[in-house]
Amino acid sequence: MPFYLDSATPEDARMAARLGWVTGATTNPRILANCGLPPEQALAMLAKTLPHGPIFYQLTAPDLAGMQEEAARAAEILGARLILKIPAHEPGFEAAAHLSIIYSVAITGIYDASQAMVAAACGAKFAIAYYHRALGRLEDGIGMMRAFVDVLRGTDTLPLAASLKNPEEVVDARRLGFTHLTMPLEVLRSLSEHPASQQAIAEFNSEGIGLHD
Repeated sequence: MPFYLDSATPEDARMAARLGWVTGATTNPRILANCGLPPEQALAMLAKTLPHGPIFYQLTAPDLAGMQEEAARAAEILGARLILKIPAHEPGFEAAAHLSIIYSVAITGIYDASQAMVAAACGAKFAIAYYHRALGRLEDGIGMMRAFVDVLRGTDTLPLAASLKNPEEVVDARRLGFTHLTMPLEVLRSLSEHPASQQAIAEFNSEGIGLHD
């Protein structure tokens, strides 16, 4: 079950690498704008700091020709680790149908199961739903995401949940059937901690003995 870092900040990338169980990173134009590095340097830094797994880059060009040029530039930086994120709208799906022949593609910002079906038809490797945003913006966000996962079963397109704000949402997304999950560093770190665990560890250490001096 891959977990991805949803950040391009160097400090976040270094900490995610230290955790040892984070696979790759997802970015978007806002994340790159806020990371403090030019996009080219940010992508190269992520690839170097997180040496395994994919690096997601979201295309910003408005048309197919521009997206093809932008994709080639991203591929020069990331090579085979590149996943092209393409927005879920008609021009994006058109671009995905062409680009998925050459690159691994992810359709992002999906808010309806029908869009997930089109993503699969375009040959996308990933379909991305914004979990927390869907809960706030859709009348039945949970129902949409359940249908999202259902329509992708039996296809080659993997469901990825983004916009995860706390451990409860991470668990709920996995229970709905999302196989890939991306989140900010603070949410990643919170997954491995619980007050009851800390209490149990303290009790063992205070009452027990071991090989450590």
